[in-house]
Amino acid sequence: MKETKTGYRAISKFLIGSPYKIRPVADLVRRKTYPEAVSILENMPHKGAKLIRKTVKSAASNALSGNKKLDEDMLYVREIYIDEGPRLKRIWFRGRGRADMQLKRMCHITVVVDETAGQTSSGTAKQGNTAKLVSAAKQSGASSKKAAK
Repeated sequence: MKETKTGYRAISKFLIGSPYKIRPVADLVRRKTYPEAVSILENMPHKGAKLIRKTVKSAASNALSGNKKLDEDMLYVREIYIDEGPRLKRIWFRGRGRADMQLKRMCHITVVVDETAGQTSSGTAKQGNTAKLVSAAKQSGASSKKAAK
């Protein structure tokens, strides 16, 4: 039986950066809305934030080009994981004629964005919630005026 997967995926491979340093940044944006995730990543000084931001934007671009009814506000980061890639091995010369091995670690970043469950693709749910809030505010305002008389 085939499993149907939803969401739009973007993968960045062979990025020079330790996965141990990039994973804590990824934990901050997991299950956040797309605009919130991008704003968090833009305001972080970490190198990993820049790498993750590019991948998140790519996944959102894949979603928006694949489904014309979607909007950026309707997306959220469903999955994000950082896998370990190969290591570049470099010689690090030390004193007294010795040498050590320096490992430059690489990682693969995978981001899956999906449409939020609460909103429909036409955006009517957002407008409906706003209309409910406005009507509730009008009713509470009208009831307070009646109480004042």
